[in-house]
Amino acid sequence: MEWRNALKDFEGFLKLERGLSPNSIVAYISDIRKLMQYMEMQQLEGGPDELDHDQLFDFLVWISELGLSARSQARILSGLKAFYRYLLLEDAVEKDPTALLEGPKLGRKLPEVLSVNEIDLILSAIDLSKPEGRRNKAMLEVLYSCGLRVSELVGLRISNIFRAEGFIRIIGKGDKERLVPVSGRALREIDFYLPDRNSLVIQPGSEDILFLNRRGRMLTRVMIFTIIKELTKRAGIKKRVSPHTFRHSFATHLVEGGADLRAVQEMLGHESIITTEIYTHLDREYLREAIISFHPRSGKG
Repeated sequence: MEWRNALKDFEGFLKLERGLSPNSIVAYISDIRKLMQYMEMQQLEGGPDELDHDQLFDFLVWISELGLSARSQARILSGLKAFYRYLLLEDAVEKDPTALLEGPKLGRKLPEVLSVNEIDLILSAIDLSKPEGRRNKAMLEVLYSCGLRVSELVGLRISNIFRAEGFIRIIGKGDKERLVPVSGRALREIDFYLPDRNSLVIQPGSEDILFLNRRGRMLTRVMIFTIIKELTKRAGIKKRVSPHTFRHSFATHLVEGGADLRAVQEMLGHESIITTEIYTHLDREYLREAIISFHPRSGKG
């Protein structure tokens, strides 16, 4: 059984027999395509009738590690179950491999995922009249726009910002490098912050570090946690928010918007990370297009 034919037939079933709205149909088909993308990335061959419970379970683990919210994971699983129930109804499969799969418990979402509005509320809580205001706003815009780990944020270097190309170079876990598209909004906030940064007495060793404390030194991870905690409280948001929450929100908003999972995974640095030297022009444009098309900060998502 070919995926293309199965997907086309399933789409017709949802439209003609289930009478679902166009948006609901698009959501169902998008969920199945995510599984197809995963199979391609894992070099798994065969049609939907050849997948078993263990392979589908591995897919669910993968989307969880990618950073999707519990609600998004549950929705994708619901789409898969509907797809295989249809195949079972049509005698295209002998048994339903999704029958024993369980989704995440929605009442225990860890980590939390912020909505775009909640992120804007946190940013609006920053007092720009204070010396650290511009720094904090630029810092959180970069954190959200690029999906960085907190260690990658504090270690971000000015020399690793490629403004003309619209990318920043990140040194991730294991000293692996990757290029991540950066939004124009984040770049503008960096520009607003730089005059204040450059007025500091910068300590030796921190000359190329972008985000500095008032003593001219690199910020600590604890300081980032503290800043976000205070701003979240000031914004009136009751969720438990940490720097990693911004990273999970980045991934969730991209994938829920329709971005290709392979692009999101590369930007997060989750799989075999391609170093800067072997990034081709096509690779860069592929990642950049994912940001421009699907990230809320792009202005087009």
